[in-house]
Amino acid sequence: VQLQAFGGGLVQAGDSLRVSCAASGRVINYAMAWFRQAPGKEREFVAAARWSSGWTIYGVSVKGRFAISRDNAKNTVYLQMDNLKPEDTAIYYCAAHPGLLRSRATDGKEYVYWGQGTQVTVSS
Repeated sequence: VQLQAFGGGLVQAGDSLRVSCAASGRVINYAMAWFRQAPGKEREFVAAARWSSGWTIYGVSVKGRFAISRDNAKNTVYLQMDNLKPEDTAIYYCAAHPGLLRSRATDGKEYVYWGQGTQVTVSS
């Protein structure tokens, strides 16, 4: 499985943006996730879902503002980001695992496949 993240850009605080992650293979039963990393900071969990198992989880800092979704026909996972804040500025990475449990989904070390990242910059 190869992942390609795209759709990042420069927006203002309060704006919305949707980033996408296109998968080369079928990932319908995979756990899919978004992580981010800001300059000088550690990688941070953003959101994950495994729709075949019925769970979706979000990081504390984005809960209520971000939403992870998918389009099975396009093998694409999305991260809708609303009410963006300057502290959301980071490179956003998508990741995938063929059978990850919900209890491990926030740990980036568990994921097998990673995309190359897309830059999101939020100006104040």
